[in-house]
This record gives sequence, structure tokens and C-alpha cells, in this order.
Amino acid sequence: MKKFANFGIRLLSLGLFLATLLLTSAVSHAGQLKIGVILAETGPASFLGGPAARSLRMLESEIKDAGGISGNQVQLIYRDSAGSPEKAVSFARQLIEEEKVFAIIGPSTSGETLKIKKICEDAGVILISCASAELIVKPVTPYVFKTAPSDSFAARRIFMTMNEMSIISIAVVTDNTGFGKAGKEQLQKIAPEYGIKIVADETYDKDATDLASLVAKIKANPEVQAVVNWSIVPAQSIIAKNIRQAGWNVPIFQSHGFANIKYVEAAGAAAEGIIFPASRLMIAESLPAGPQKDFLLKYKTGYETKYAEKASTFGGHAYDAMLIIKQAIETAGTDPRKIRAAVENIKGFYGTAGEFNFTPEDHCGLGIDAFTMLTVKNGQFTLLKKE
Repeated sequence: MKKFANFGIRLLSLGLFLATLLLTSAVSHAGQLKIGVILAETGPASFLGGPAARSLRMLESEIKDAGGISGNQVQLIYRDSAGSPEKAVSFARQLIEEEKVFAIIGPSTSGETLKIKKICEDAGVILISCASAELIVKPVTPYVFKTAPSDSFAARRIFMTMNEMSIISIAVVTDNTGFGKAGKEQLQKIAPEYGIKIVADETYDKDATDLASLVAKIKANPEVQAVVNWSIVPAQSIIAKNIRQAGWNVPIFQSHGFANIKYVEAAGAAAEGIIFPASRLMIAESLPAGPQKDFLLKYKTGYETKYAEKASTFGGHAYDAMLIIKQAIETAGTDPRKIRAAVENIKGFYGTAGEFNFTPEDHCGLGIDAFTMLTVKNGQFTLLKKE
């Protein structure tokens, strides 16, 4: 009887060992690495997800041509969320439970990311978001990272520029997405540190097509010296047009969500002089010679040649995410837990967004220097002032 009991214990131990082995080797079935991708390729946030997905397909092809990552082929499994948090949740569960991915790149928006971060955390699946809300990585959780610079840094760069321009009272207008809500919270929290007072505060619908009445409302406030428009949706171009159509020559500041030349094209002449924070990718050609310029131009030139459209920072966020995963695998192998730890310890890695230095306390890894201040001149992005 005792022999049978001991045999049963040994059999149970063997079963647990095999289950653990299967879990840790699921990432590399037949030498293949499976990574989920949730991006808004269609819908109102396609200007974010479209460039991101195209950037990943370009990089995926390069990795495949190079023989994979450390001898392992990579399979990226794409899901189009169309910017819907509900779809993002459904896709995250499907990718984790059915496809057995070890990591997910995306989603495109902060609202989607905040909906799926706990799902990934609970499953022990690495999530590298392409969205910017600081709430994504604060508080830090072990498996959740992001590659877009934090919105608090964007707010600070805007306020620093306002200090230089002697602007002390402003109007804040934001879209009603998760990005807009998170940005408004940062602006309200940080403004007092720079001696800036928010004297008007309005929110507009992400699907708005005419915002003349909102503009008239904030224009009627005589204290407003400048307008901050914090948005990722096409309506942010409408705000600029309506301001200039009203004959109002107030300085217009946009968030880093403006870093897509299509928004300039949509705003037309009204975009001239808009000031906003963005990565140096947008002005890569004018950077001094060096490794950073070479890296940025490789991505930018490769993307624009392949897809016949201007590169944007949004595509770069997904590109950075994949390169970070690649480096972690090259460092740690294919055990998901070791890959996660390797991501958390990446230092001195230059991506399109800047230099990443991750730590257990910082899962974004970018500092305020990831942003520089740009303006629109003759329909093109250019440095606001020489660095």
C-alpha cells in the first residue's frame, strides 16, 4: 500500500513538472515565438494603429529574413481592435487563452490598455503598450510596460515653453477619450508647479465635426493667453481651424498626439505656428550626425519607402516594442519569466522615442528628454528652437 502511495506521489510530481515545462516552453513551440498584436488598424484611431501595424510588419519581415531571433522564428498574430476597449479585452483573452502568446504589443490607445493590463498581468503575459497615459505603468506591475513617453513629461515641456513665452493663464480643451482624460488630469495637476492658471476647461466629443461654439466660449474669456488642445483624434485639427476662423491669433499648443503630418494637412493654414512636444523622429534629418540619427533615419526611410507615406511617432512606438522584446530574447532566451526580467533591466537602448532605461520602478524607461518642442512652419514640422 505504501509503495502505491509513493508511486502516486512521484506520478503527481512528474505531472506538475511536465505542466511547468509545457508552460515555460509554450513560448517556443517548434522554435516559433508567438506574440500577440492588438492595434486599431481601422476606425477613428487608425492613425495610431495603422502606422504601428505597418511598422511591425516591416520589422517582422526583416527579422524573418535574418533567420528569426536567436534561431527562433517569430509569429506576430494581429488583431484589429478598431480602438474599442471591448474588442481589445476580447482579443487579449483570445490571444492568451487560445493562441498561447507570451507577449502582446499594443493596444494603440490608453483606454484600451487600461482595460487589458490586469488580464495580461494575471496571466503572466508581457504587455508593451503603445499608448502614453502614465496610469498604464503607475503604479508599476511586473508584466506591463509601455514605449510612448509619459503624458506628464509632455505637459511639463509645454509649461516650460509657456514660461519662456511669459504665458500664465490658459484654456485647456481635451477630447473625451482615455488619452484626453488622462492628459487633462496631468495638466491640472502640474500647471501650478509652473505658475500657470487654467482659466477655462472644456471637453469635446471625439467624433465632433464643428467646434466653433466651444471656441467662441473660451474666446469670450479675456484671461486666456493660450490654448492647449490635448487630443489624439482628428477633431484636434478642427479646433485649430475654428480658432483661426474666429480671427483669434492666440498661441495654440497641442499634445504629442499631434505628431502626425496628416493633422497638419487636415488643419491647413490654421496649423501654421502650432507648438507641440514630440520625439526627434519627426525631425531626424536635421539632427547632428551620430548613432541616434542613423537609427531614426533607418526606420523613417525604410517606412516611407515601403509604404509611400510619412512616418509618425505612433508607428515608432510599436517598432520600439518589438525591438525591446527582441533584445530581451537575445539576452534571456525563451522562458517568458526571464524575458520579462530582461525587459525590466534593459539600459541604454535607443528606440524611435528616445533612450530607454527600464528599472523595476520604471516600466516606461524614458525621461523628459524624450520630448523636444516642435512647431509647424510652411506645413512641415520643425524645431521650435535650436537645441
